[in-house]
Amino acid sequence: MSVATEVDPDEQLARELIAERHQIDLLELAWSRKAAEFARTDYWDAAGSVSAVDWLRHNCNLNETAAADRLAVGRRVDSLEESEKSMNQGKIGFAHLATLVRTAEAVGDAFEESKVLKQAEQNSPGRFFYLCRHYRHSKDKERYAAEQTAEAEQRSLQLTRTEAGWYIIGGALDSIGGAALRNALEPLARKTGERDDRNQERRLADALVELATLQTQTQINVTSSLETLLGLEGAPAAEMDFSLPISSTTVERLACDSNVTRVLLGSESQVIDVGRSKRVVSGPVRKALDVRDRHCQWPGCDRPAKWSVAHHVVHWIHGGTTDLDNLVLLCHRHHWLVHEGGWQLVRGDGGEMMAIPPKAPFEASARGPGQS
Repeated sequence: MSVATEVDPDEQLARELIAERHQIDLLELAWSRKAAEFARTDYWDAAGSVSAVDWLRHNCNLNETAAADRLAVGRRVDSLEESEKSMNQGKIGFAHLATLVRTAEAVGDAFEESKVLKQAEQNSPGRFFYLCRHYRHSKDKERYAAEQTAEAEQRSLQLTRTEAGWYIIGGALDSIGGAALRNALEPLARKTGERDDRNQERRLADALVELATLQTQTQINVTSSLETLLGLEGAPAAEMDFSLPISSTTVERLACDSNVTRVLLGSESQVIDVGRSKRVVSGPVRKALDVRDRHCQWPGCDRPAKWSVAHHVVHWIHGGTTDLDNLVLLCHRHHWLVHEGGWQLVRGDGGEMMAIPPKAPFEASARGPGQS
């Protein structure tokens, strides 16, 4: 008499997921063959589509890459008998098969199915895709380089400004361009301390602004009245290229240690002074400041000196000097908090910096696009 063995429900669920995923892969292969057959008809053309991929994309709820991959598999899978057999046995999935087909197309007669299939059976689809890029380069480095060049030429970036002054960013970068941007942003997007509660998207956005502000020598043109520059009550906002009018506190931050060209307006908007707000800390003073502070001096922040600006504890607009005793390194975020955020940074009796929050918790009144 046999005793039934009870199957762990979690293990059973895992088995079902694997089995059902295999069935889906088989259906994907069968569907791909039908898609290739459909592409050989004139139906999609008569229906007004520019290509079979375009028709599949619109009528079968696929993005362009997915539709093109399935057509490629349907057209070529019969020439990859070993790979098809491996998928039928559940050793690889449809994602592996699509990469195998694309690699075979790129390499041509030099494609070694058995060798590449072995890598597919031993690696996840993502890792296998990565390895196939190495394989393609090893077989035809000139074509591989030409493809990367073509991808770089397709880079695009759109900056659309809304009526409220927000910038909507869209576009696409090739792998190399995207990696360069990500490598530049990732260090700047790290949290700046225990009290940094920004989510990743906000930190990446701040990092992009920081990169543009601190890592370049872009000249910023600011038009302001003397009253605005001094932060007097009743003064109008200042103006900056490509932006809506900006506050006097932002002008103060930009003028603290930036490449700012000022245009001062007197009564009746007459220009009374044009020149650079020459309080940029550089040369020996900046080197001494970097050696002394080494990093952002906001309590708990260790952003290095190269990602920090020289902040005037008493702003030069209000009579502060550009001497070492009146300077302190602050990273972009904490420099913003001191000026626009309403925080105060004071030096304690022991020389340590203390951050004092606003009298009331600071809350931004401005809302992002799409917020009510």
